[in-house]
Amino acid sequence: MTTFIDTSLPMHLDTPANKDPDTYSRILHGYHRLLWTKKLPDGNHFRLVASDDPPFYLRYKSPSGELLLSSDSIIHTYTRWKRESMASIIRSIPKSENDAFYDLASTIGGYVIFPAKQIDRQPTINGIRGMHPKIMDRFDLSLECIRRWYQGIENPLFEHIERYKDFFCLFGNFASYVSFFLLDDLIEDNAGTIRFWLPFDDFDKTPPLPDSLATYLEYRENISDFVKGRNRRIEAYAKDHLGSGFP
Repeated sequence: MTTFIDTSLPMHLDTPANKDPDTYSRILHGYHRLLWTKKLPDGNHFRLVASDDPPFYLRYKSPSGELLLSSDSIIHTYTRWKRESMASIIRSIPKSENDAFYDLASTIGGYVIFPAKQIDRQPTINGIRGMHPKIMDRFDLSLECIRRWYQGIENPLFEHIERYKDFFCLFGNFASYVSFFLLDDLIEDNAGTIRFWLPFDDFDKTPPLPDSLATYLEYRENISDFVKGRNRRIEAYAKDHLGSGFP
């Protein structure tokens, strides 16, 4: 923990009942502003303006216009899903383990920001990640789509990412996007490829959801390793860059 960033705090503890931490956690909103207000790869400053009251959004103004940005939870535990195929797996796991996994997923290491304003009444990145049957809210698969988009390769989210290219082009390339948002723990060392949470062949061949207790436990372990690693990375960044005050 640093003066400003508590990586052990589950963001739902700072959120009113029945509200989404992404838009109702004041602490999460402040953490996003602190962490991501910094220089872009081209040297321009990604200065984020915070909301005073919920629902919380961040705004970035550039010469080309304004971006409205929102927090997005990138860790799906599926512990609250009603779909029987997943719910039956979750019921076979002690509630204390499910609760601990949910709390870990709710720490700052489990969040990023994406554009929040719909374009042409189409889904946002946040929305389509949850709706698309080949993604099912998995961020490792979402990041693979983002990687392919930067390389001009078709993928299930290509057209949706393309709608928000003004945001993604701010970071220049995939490696810079990963570095900017401290997502390095989801990347294979020196390869620039995704460290998937479950074995992955391709979007047309690999179902996104764990289909057994064994695969779910593998998924949970890999996600837990990612969140813990990213939290350590966030702590190190905060110590180096936020120790003297707010940006």
